[in-house]
Amino acid sequence: MTDRRVTPFSGQVALESARGQVEAAAFTEGEPAEVALPLADLLTAPGEGRDRQVLLGEALTVIDRRAGHAFVQAAKDGYCGWLAEAAVGAPTEPTHWVAAPGSHLYTAPKVQAPEIAGISLGVRLHVIDIDGKFARTSHGFVPAVHLRALDDPADDPVEVAQSLLGTPYLWGGNSRAGIDCSGMVQAALTACGIACPGDSDLQQSVGRALEEDEATAPGDLMFWRGHVAMVVDAGRLIHANGYRMAVTYEGIEDCIARIVTQESRDVIARRRPR
Repeated sequence: MTDRRVTPFSGQVALESARGQVEAAAFTEGEPAEVALPLADLLTAPGEGRDRQVLLGEALTVIDRRAGHAFVQAAKDGYCGWLAEAAVGAPTEPTHWVAAPGSHLYTAPKVQAPEIAGISLGVRLHVIDIDGKFARTSHGFVPAVHLRALDDPADDPVEVAQSLLGTPYLWGGNSRAGIDCSGMVQAALTACGIACPGDSDLQQSVGRALEEDEATAPGDLMFWRGHVAMVVDAGRLIHANGYRMAVTYEGIEDCIARIVTQESRDVIARRRPR
């Protein structure tokens, strides 16, 4: 049985790569595109609920179009879903990514200039040139200090996750405006050049499983059914959680006990991403 989240099939049209896996009315090579808005919901169906979110500049393949929406597959993690047409733009050639937890696009290269929009960690931008302390991009001006070249990943997933402390919890969220457990883990690992799926159950394929008697180390992942957290040190983890409705630290043993007591769920896997 195929997983709709990572199967490039709209129900009518599928990518050629899915031939033999699904029965489609038509197959296509797809149309290259990218996310054209700072943040967009990836929907289960046109006008239906959010599965995940995608960020400005992320590469897409358009597979089908219907009812003012495009069915796409995200290059970052293979996740599929429907985006409003306004969120789909022509592909560019990003040169940099936003390495700060959040930033802004400005109308001019000065701090007093009106902002165009807020942007989040992981946004990909084409930098045209540097104007003083600002980078001029095809979408506006961004503080250069918030950017890194695409070939310059972050070093430590834990540090990236810690930069998101206090971010409000949002189911299916992938941005500084709101993020969930798997969104935080994906943002932290992707920033460090580590490929990572979008949902916690899929993330149980990342890296290698820890042996039963193997101690955790910073950056390891701990999984419950429907939840994932990242180990910070011997006593703490960091996670986006509905308990505090934010990205927070929590004691490892306290967290395990709380989830068992409140939700009857125990740890089901521990992984080392690298």
